[in-house]
Amino acid sequence: MSEALDHITSDTSEQMKKAIEHLEVEISKIRAGKATPMIVDSIYIEYYGNPTPINQVANVTVSDARTLTIQPWEKNMIAPIEKAIMASNIGLTPQNDGNTIRLFLPPLTEERRRDLVKRVFGEGEQSKVAIRSIRRESIEHIKKLQKEGTSEDEAKDAEGAIQGITDKHILLVDHHCKEKEKEIMTV
Repeated sequence: MSEALDHITSDTSEQMKKAIEHLEVEISKIRAGKATPMIVDSIYIEYYGNPTPINQVANVTVSDARTLTIQPWEKNMIAPIEKAIMASNIGLTPQNDGNTIRLFLPPLTEERRRDLVKRVFGEGEQSKVAIRSIRRESIEHIKKLQKEGTSEDEAKDAEGAIQGITDKHILLVDHHCKEKEKEIMTV
């Protein structure tokens, strides 16, 4: 294969790896009944006029399997953190004792577990769409190179390599979704 086709293939692989990494981050935010600091990672509060993640203005720790403790570094940040958690719609009600905020994760019902699994597979489907889009762009690029003089055999080989990379990453998406489903459905 020519250098340009090798570059397209490696670039495609890199972009698809990023799509998988994004999926991993997104499904790690979906809680499986266990407390994890990642639950509040996407929540921002106003801190001296700037939107700031909670973990940059407070210690976020796991007290036990179902309790998350948030200890603000400044006492006056308790109310804004509490408000941000309520507004974030993560389904948790903060408990404030004046110094710390506790988030108690209720045990998941069967219906809630199924909803979470649907969300996981929705994220998986978005990743598959992104991967297929990357494949389409790469194949279009190969066809463009073929019009500019790359041999048909080399172009077909490159398209086959792109399809192989795509298939591998689609299987990875399925694997991640199945693992997360198993984690969520385990009582």
